[in-house]
Amino acid sequence: MAMSWNSYLALGPHGFHRVCYTEWGPPAGGRVLLCVHGLTRNSRDFDPLAAALESHYRIVCPDVVGRGRSDWLTHKTDYTYPQYLGDMAALIARTGAVQVDWVGTSMGGLIGMFLAAQPNSPIRKLVMNDVGPFVPLAGLQRIADYVGRPVRFGSLAEMEKYLRVIAAMFGPLTDDQWRHITEHSARRLDNGEYEFAYDPGIAETFKSALADVDLWPVWDAIQCPVLVLRGARSDVLTAADANTMTQRGPRAERVEFAGVGHAPGLMNAEQIDVIKNWLLAD
Repeated sequence: MAMSWNSYLALGPHGFHRVCYTEWGPPAGGRVLLCVHGLTRNSRDFDPLAAALESHYRIVCPDVVGRGRSDWLTHKTDYTYPQYLGDMAALIARTGAVQVDWVGTSMGGLIGMFLAAQPNSPIRKLVMNDVGPFVPLAGLQRIADYVGRPVRFGSLAEMEKYLRVIAAMFGPLTDDQWRHITEHSARRLDNGEYEFAYDPGIAETFKSALADVDLWPVWDAIQCPVLVLRGARSDVLTAADANTMTQRGPRAERVEFAGVGHAPGLMNAEQIDVIKNWLLAD
């Protein structure tokens, strides 16, 4: 089965904006899986996972507004979780599914957590990749140091070299995987240079209130099964907090990957198999 592109209009405080998404697997019927990326990433991060699961699911991977192919918002203060939740609720409705499974990396995991905590949530199973209900300031500060920085590159090779440094915590990746990440992280400018395919304006809201984030009451409201993945070297999800996630609220199952930080790339067979086996174990 081949990947396809689609889009829809979502509503924000200052008008409509277009949200794009990739889609894999059968177009209708059966299970639906949403895969949602991290702060500055995009839908194409999930290509390997989608390829491994497309015989079991219809898989929908959005570019959260301001990222990838989706529109950039005119008012940068609109880049908020309430906006993301509304956009994703509209996407779930668009699939026509009564229930969906969810894989979310970092920001995408938090969006899934917020949705799963709502009454009558359509989230059936939730995978949270290297994020939890407590996010320490230290991890946020590291991300804030590079997000939104106006960096341009003369070639994709130059961009890849930079990505291999700032995204080293994704874990061991092959040359082909780094190339894939780079190609789909790039936006070519009229002068032939490249920049990252996200709106630098997302940094405004992100940096405006840097502090420890405590969402344990949200976590405690979740009723569905949860799998939490953690990079053993993560500075966004501590080992102690990951352990607490197994003991309160939905009492998540936990898997940790050695040699990885924030966040596991979900591109190698070990990580993909963990997700696949958990999702399909009904």
